[in-house]
Amino acid sequence: MTPPASQSRPRLSPAMADVRRAVRENWSAAGAVLGDLVLVACSGGADSLALAAAAAFEGERAGIRVGAVIVEHGLQEATAELSVELKLRLEALGLNPVEIQTVKVPQGSGTGGTEAAARDARYATLTAAAQRLGAKFVLLGHTLNDQGETVLLGLTRGSGPRSIAGMEPIDGLFLRPLLALSRQTTESFCKDSGLEYWVDPHNSDPNFTRVRIRQTVLPLLEAEVGPGVTEALARTAALLREDLELLDHLAAEQFKVLASISARQLDLPADQLLALHPALRSRVILLALSTFKTGFSKTHIDAVAELVTNWHGQKELALPGVRVVRHGNTLAFKSPKTFQPGAC
Repeated sequence: MTPPASQSRPRLSPAMADVRRAVRENWSAAGAVLGDLVLVACSGGADSLALAAAAAFEGERAGIRVGAVIVEHGLQEATAELSVELKLRLEALGLNPVEIQTVKVPQGSGTGGTEAAARDARYATLTAAAQRLGAKFVLLGHTLNDQGETVLLGLTRGSGPRSIAGMEPIDGLFLRPLLALSRQTTESFCKDSGLEYWVDPHNSDPNFTRVRIRQTVLPLLEAEVGPGVTEALARTAALLREDLELLDHLAAEQFKVLASISARQLDLPADQLLALHPALRSRVILLALSTFKTGFSKTHIDAVAELVTNWHGQKELALPGVRVVRHGNTLAFKSPKTFQPGAC
């Protein structure tokens, strides 16, 4: 834990004002209203603790109920005891309900290893808690620094524009009020408020790729290129999200016009798909595939696109949860199970 702030701290510091304003503006833009319950995902670190304290303050003023979920991943011995202590501290701040949810994280397996497995388990737990408690939103403590790291990771992995676009401040159930604020601001908030925060040893463990980005790559870029790299990465993400939003909207409009849906099949006209710009064509194909199942990769989309752009009588494609075949000018997406039209 960090030491508490001195007794001479100001009543309302710039950092406290900034975090409170960010929370207020974010959930207002998302549509939170009087009587709603929002949950804060809190680990006890500076980011989520500042978010919880600011949300409790703003919630009392706005008539919005604020609770919290502490996800205990079980990856470190200290976190079980810290979670119990954190629950009491959050309740003292006025958050209610406050729950500790223990999850089991498979270590070192699957794409992304333990880090990705912990993230997946955390989001699943938060989603389930929100549904069970009737919460309208879940607030996450991601900051400007997290956004910069996410964008840089996306660039290094070549994972496409959606990854480089980073995290959204309003993303369905999940809200990220602090994306425009730095980690330094959240730490200052805690110190100015007299809140002790936990410094997670995993956040300085170089075995994690994100930690190496944070501790080595970004500082090197700042030193060699100049200050403001993190802010520039975040601006790039914001600009790209605007472009993606437009492309997704245009693709959805095209899909509505082109798709013919029955109980077990979805048809698209190949000639009209061919006439689309490749960026729109790929998105329309993804919408068609996602009607049956989610999680399709660019490889899957490109394989379907080949039936449109390079048609020479290929056999049926067998993809996860869906079969795709071309008959004449019709590109047919088929499933062995009945699906609900409009599920995409």
